[in-house]
Amino acid sequence: MIDLKKIETFIIEKLRRGLDPRLTYHGVHHTIDVVKEAMQIASEEHVTDPEDLLILHIAALFHDTGFLFIYKDHEERSCLIAKEFLPAFGVSSDQLNRIYGMIAATKLPQSPKNHLEQIICDADLDYLGREDFFATGKALYLEWKSYRFVKDEDDWNVKQVRFLEGHHYYTKSSALRREALKAQHLTELKKAVIP
Repeated sequence: MIDLKKIETFIIEKLRRGLDPRLTYHGVHHTIDVVKEAMQIASEEHVTDPEDLLILHIAALFHDTGFLFIYKDHEERSCLIAKEFLPAFGVSSDQLNRIYGMIAATKLPQSPKNHLEQIICDADLDYLGREDFFATGKALYLEWKSYRFVKDEDDWNVKQVRFLEGHHYYTKSSALRREALKAQHLTELKKAVIP
């Protein structure tokens, strides 16, 4: 029997202690948010199988653990971390493979191959269509600035416009809940970019 609470406590504590303080967006709060949103989307998408819900929850907990060691290609490292720790919690190799698929799907550009992978992808970028978009975006901007991925706010805004124009939600429920507000955010950003 897999003790989800033990896995959650273990990984949240590991992230709290080990993440670079410059990760103002990809901090432990992001992982907690993705878990919450993944479970919400799964409910709205009528996912009821207990094993599906369990591995979705675990994948959401582990999806950004690679940031403990690297930034670029952190998803691959997240899979290795899952492989290292999850068998001790009773996670089977079949369950691990499904978890790897969900973690890998979140790598940009996202590439979900099944319903659970679509759900975790939508949960990972849920904020794009939420009221806290600009506050959350500011946290990502500060993170990228500290890692020198952007020069300034103008550079950041151009990248945000490009990203939002190319993004779409995969699940019907996320599209219904988030697309309209995401489109408003894009309109606002374009005003900041185009004189």
